[in-house]
Amino acid sequence: MKVVALYSTKGGVGKTTAAVNLAWEASHDFRVLLWDLDPQGAATFLLNVKPKVKGGVGALVGGKSSINSAIRQTNFDRLDVLPADDSYRELDLIFDHAKNSTGRIRAALDALGRDYDVVILDCPPGSSLVAENAILAADLVVLPLVPSPLSLRSLDQVNAFVETSHSKTPILAFLSMVDRRKAVHRDSVITMPRAVPGMTNIVVPGTVLIERMGVERRPVGLYAPNTAAALAFSDLWVRIQSLVKAKQGKSKK
Repeated sequence: MKVVALYSTKGGVGKTTAAVNLAWEASHDFRVLLWDLDPQGAATFLLNVKPKVKGGVGALVGGKSSINSAIRQTNFDRLDVLPADDSYRELDLIFDHAKNSTGRIRAALDALGRDYDVVILDCPPGSSLVAENAILAADLVVLPLVPSPLSLRSLDQVNAFVETSHSKTPILAFLSMVDRRKAVHRDSVITMPRAVPGMTNIVVPGTVLIERMGVERRPVGLYAPNTAAALAFSDLWVRIQSLVKAKQGKSKK
């Protein structure tokens, strides 16, 4: 089982839409679980799943309730979701009071055995114990960057956070929400992949097609296939798969 964490210190950078679309792309060939760790529950909403965890997330990560019982099927083959609800607002505090406070997500995922080939973690923004748990559990951290003078600062912050978390997890950055009408965005598309180690040249555009996910509640590739946005997410998953070397297990469904 390979674990990919979508993470940024900043909110509003296209992290959740990337998580949902990448999970769907991965589900073409793999059994995928998307774990929505963000208390806003946006990934849960976009996948049209009820935001309810029986007993709350504290019981889930504390081993008092089964992680399998909290997982919900989506409308898409081979793609399940572990939803977020209001109890996730307390998750950082729960981890702070737990033994092995930075290894609780990894322990919870270990309980899944061989049910999934790929797990996508949609992390909350900012530096927190939740993010540290996710990074330590991950085989790869995927970082969306919106082209701006502050984007490199965000990358530096994530790099520093990964280093201080005692994690050796590699980081793959990509440009997100790119508007080529803006000169700084056009320049960033050319210069940043060359200048920034670990950054892909795959660009996810800023487009109303991605914004429509809130209405469609399904991945872009289903309602707008062969568009620049859909193709970018497809290419990004191919790049991620090549890095984590995901393998197919026995079918769950």
